[in-house]
Amino acid sequence: MFPYTVLAGWLFYLSHTVSVVSSRSNYDGSPSSAPPFTIKPVTELVVVNKVIAPDGFARSATLAGGVFPGPLIKAQKNDNFSINVVNRLHDKDMPLSTSVHWHGIQQKKTNWADGASFVTQCPIPQNRSFLHQFSAPNQTGTFWYHSHFSTQYCDGLRGPLVIYDPEDPHQDLYDIDDENTIITLSDWYHDPTPKLNKIFGPIISNSTLINGLGRYPGGPKSPLSVINVEKGKRYRFRIIGLSCDPAYKFSIDGHTMTIIEADGIETVPETVDSLPVLAGQRYSVVVCANQPVDNYWIRAPNNFANQTFAGGLSQAILRYNGAPDEDPTSTPGPYILPFNEGKLASLLSIPVPGLPEIGKADVHINLIATTVNGIFRVNNVTYHNPPTPVLLQMLSGAQHPSDLLPSGSVYELPSNKVVELTLPYTSSLFGGTHPIHLHGHTFAVVRTAGNSTPNFVNPIWRDTVSMGSKGDNVTIRFVTDNFGPWFIHCHIDFHLNHGFAAVMAEARDQLPSLNAGIPASWASLCPLNQTSSQARLGSFNTTISHLGSFNKTTLT
Repeated sequence: MFPYTVLAGWLFYLSHTVSVVSSRSNYDGSPSSAPPFTIKPVTELVVVNKVIAPDGFARSATLAGGVFPGPLIKAQKNDNFSINVVNRLHDKDMPLSTSVHWHGIQQKKTNWADGASFVTQCPIPQNRSFLHQFSAPNQTGTFWYHSHFSTQYCDGLRGPLVIYDPEDPHQDLYDIDDENTIITLSDWYHDPTPKLNKIFGPIISNSTLINGLGRYPGGPKSPLSVINVEKGKRYRFRIIGLSCDPAYKFSIDGHTMTIIEADGIETVPETVDSLPVLAGQRYSVVVCANQPVDNYWIRAPNNFANQTFAGGLSQAILRYNGAPDEDPTSTPGPYILPFNEGKLASLLSIPVPGLPEIGKADVHINLIATTVNGIFRVNNVTYHNPPTPVLLQMLSGAQHPSDLLPSGSVYELPSNKVVELTLPYTSSLFGGTHPIHLHGHTFAVVRTAGNSTPNFVNPIWRDTVSMGSKGDNVTIRFVTDNFGPWFIHCHIDFHLNHGFAAVMAEARDQLPSLNAGIPASWASLCPLNQTSSQARLGSFNTTISHLGSFNKTTLT
């Protein structure tokens, strides 16, 4: 239990060096990724620096378990998670602190374990560890984990997490669903993030990696990922957008895909021949191996200009058993079954909370994002990391939303109310297709990108949604039944780093319940300002009874 003597004056984490010289002394020339391997939900996840060459170019990276992507965390429905994240980083050309966020896990009653630096915790310092203990009751499906410190996950700290359901309602639709049917899509950069963070504009990745392997223009003929299938079998492919920036258009030559899950929510089956996958999004699709025995290209061009497949760029290989060990000669398409997010529906017909009319929720917030000289603002405020995590501020006695830092970026939400967020894509917003992720919740997408008419009957529920393009006004709804501060941000990590974020401080009156489960190690992550801590100690003493006296504040 966290002993609520809370110290103010936590040191603000300073920017890391911007040197971009990467040591390659320990590069052994081997492929960047080991064969697929898994770890259990009770485990140790060691974060290290290692030189890898997933596209043939060797660079130092920040990795979970020393591989890219990180190991699959493989769980079963209603498992308990106990993951000790150990920081063994040493490369001073990249951030030495870290944190790990479990993307899509709602963290009911465990907001402190969400892993969002400066929102729910202080980062894990070098040579320290932090034990994340949480459950995911009734959550199943496809998730992932990644660093939530600066733009560190763009340096490699990202990997899949799957919660399997032994009673999956779609299990009759497929034959095979295991670690070999997970497909990760990611961007890869030859420069470390401290250099990339200085760019205020488009940042172009050097390569696209599918399951951790790819090629870059002008580079060597580096190995590509191969997914093996048996003719006549049906495969559940779990497609995970591990991207830091681009969106991908995923397809398999000559094969259609039937969507059965989006962001951990089972869907009414919907067949498409290509699938847009934005940063942070996940889909399960069923693919029937019903074509002649051969090799077929798996394609994932991104949404930047001048995309090409020449030389195997942005591709992997679907190989039927018995096909020769060679590159495919297949051609793209046919593309006659386009994806339409507005057609996705939850399999269980999850009801939309509140009255079926835009603006008729208990709380309505219009989040207007704009861009000025490469800096993002939400309702005219650029998000900056606060010197003290928002959760710690709330537990330390901040009584009013205006007391919470970062000023203007924290929205206080009352408990057990229907919240409606509108996300208009205005003419003042730049930067392409923005994926918006809300921590701590799935939400009903009552108005999707490309649609002006809302859907209150059976819309898709998810945790990461596309804002679409200029003129769209994506609208989501959720209920404040999960207390604590929750990050909402663009999942293009460079945009988040440049201010595209806010915090939903939810159900403050329920925080005493959170208090009972917070371990003392959580507070010890925060470094003390040794010169001032003694002087400030007295004014920040907080007791459980004080926590219980928090005023309930509602938005007007």
